[in-house]
Amino acid sequence: MTVSDAEEQHEQPWSRRRLRSTNERLLLDRLRALGAASRAQLARETGLSKPTVSSALASLETAGLVHEVGTHAPERGRTAVLYAPDPAAGYALGVDIGRGWLRVAVVDLDGTVVARADVRNRARASAALAGLVVGTARQAIAGSGVDPAAVVHGVVGTPGVYDEKQRRVRYAMHLPGWGRAGLVDRMREELGVPLEVHNDANLAALGEYTYGVGTGSRLFAYILIGTGLGMGVVSEGRLFTGAHGLAGEIGFLPWPGRQKPERLEDAVSGVAVVEAAREFGMSGQLTAKAVFDAARQGDPAALRAVELEGERIAHTVAAAAAVLDPDLVVLGGGVGHSVDLLLRPVQEHVRTLTPLRPRIAPSRLGEDAVLLGAVATALDTARDLVFERRTAGT
Repeated sequence: MTVSDAEEQHEQPWSRRRLRSTNERLLLDRLRALGAASRAQLARETGLSKPTVSSALASLETAGLVHEVGTHAPERGRTAVLYAPDPAAGYALGVDIGRGWLRVAVVDLDGTVVARADVRNRARASAALAGLVVGTARQAIAGSGVDPAAVVHGVVGTPGVYDEKQRRVRYAMHLPGWGRAGLVDRMREELGVPLEVHNDANLAALGEYTYGVGTGSRLFAYILIGTGLGMGVVSEGRLFTGAHGLAGEIGFLPWPGRQKPERLEDAVSGVAVVEAAREFGMSGQLTAKAVFDAARQGDPAALRAVELEGERIAHTVAAAAAVLDPDLVVLGGGVGHSVDLLLRPVQEHVRTLTPLRPRIAPSRLGEDAVLLGAVATALDTARDLVFERRTAGT
């Protein structure tokens, strides 16, 4: 036997395991896309031989990754068993931390929400907010009836940008103290779930691409307008975050304020809507929602505030159009919920500001965009982890 023959013989078992794993993952992914399929259908779809498909399905079934879901009786031939991924093979956690609300969802591997908890964010300190996240996530997991050990991965959406090296969130201006080091580590430790942390506007963009109006877009920008201002960019189905994770932090763009230079976030936000309404004559306990509701009733001051907000949003859209050339700009967040009032002034002002004409649309997911983006991101990793753990050593 030559050395090369010996090396080949030595490498063969490893190569066979790798090939088997590749085939199993191919079948699992195809089943996830199809929903359910027979052996013969999977062989046609993948180009694998029927014996290979049968062997791989048997391994996947033994690992608890697929299960029988019924039969199909064709007009001719034998009845075929249908297989589908087992959604209960693992679970993922999505968290949306906003200034006003905390939203948590537990999903199975099909992406079906098995439990959800939405609570008011009344935390006034970062430690209290971390505790609220942990407590609400535990509540959701307990309510799902899922073994906590089966929740294999979680994604948290938050204002700001998570700095992995310093292990803290930066630029979360509207969550006091949220930039303290160690808070994310504390949540990971107390929950016992691996957690990724992402910017909320980025996750909202991914949510809108996966489940909403952004589906199929080549390049689109999601502008999150609420307490603050942010933007997520999805290109060819992938999030664009820049060299340091700061792409889309458009709130920091300069804006020519009346008294002194401001940030764009100071001009385009729920707070700005309220300030404008007061300047135009509205009084009392005002919120952005109250201003928009008054505009729908025809209040002149509220209508002027909404018109001004539309003009300022148009500047944001024009900037995004010039830099990114998106085919779609989605307006979301708290202020984005009032696109019924804002869409016309935004479109009209964009036409006067720039020759570029991206399509402008309201978010289809509304207040759930960040949470669903967190869920979609967590699912990608959870599916990989569950496959690796359940097929290890087989």
